[in-house]
Amino acid sequence: MKKEFLTSCFFTMLFFTVFSQNPLFVPVDFVVPDTLENEHLRIRMLTVNDVVKDYDAVMTSIDHLKEMYPTSSWPSKDLTFEQDLIDLGWHQKEFQMRSSFAYTVVSPDETEVIGCLYINPTTKGDYDASISMWIRTSMLDKGLDAILFNSVKDWIERDWPFKKVAYPGREISWEKWKSLK
Repeated sequence: MKKEFLTSCFFTMLFFTVFSQNPLFVPVDFVVPDTLENEHLRIRMLTVNDVVKDYDAVMTSIDHLKEMYPTSSWPSKDLTFEQDLIDLGWHQKEFQMRSSFAYTVVSPDETEVIGCLYINPTTKGDYDASISMWIRTSMLDKGLDAILFNSVKDWIERDWPFKKVAYPGREISWEKWKSLK
C-alpha cells in the first residue's frame, strides 16, 4: 500500500511538472552543461543513483539546511530514504525535461556527496533564474561553500543563457525574495 501511494505521488508530481512548468526555461538549442569541475569538487546531474550518498549528506546536515532555507519545510528530520529517492527522481526528470536543473556536488573522486545545486526558472522581479546551493555541514570549515558559490556564479555567467540570476539567501535575503512579485 505504501509503495503504491508513493508511486502515485511520484506520477502526480511528474504530471504537474510536465504540464505546469515553462518548457522553454532554456533555449531549445542550448546545450545544458554536464559538469563543472575544479580541484575541490565536481558538479554533475543529480540522479536516483546518488540516493545513498545524497541521503547521508542531507541527514547529517539538517540543522545547516534549515538555516540555509529558513522558509522551507525541507528537509524534515523524519525524511525517509524512500522520500529522498522520490525527490531525486523528480529532480532527474525535471533535468531531462529541461524545466529545471538539479546537480549533485561531489568530491573530485566521487566518494562523497558534499552538496547540491538547484537552477530553477522564476518570474519574480526581472529575474529569469533562481539558483540555490548548499554544502554539507562537515565541509563548511574547509571553505567549500564559498568555493562552490564563486565557481557556480562564474559558470552561470560564462556558460548559461540567463540574463539576470537571483541567488536567494545569498545575494538577496529570503524575506525580500519571498516578497517579490
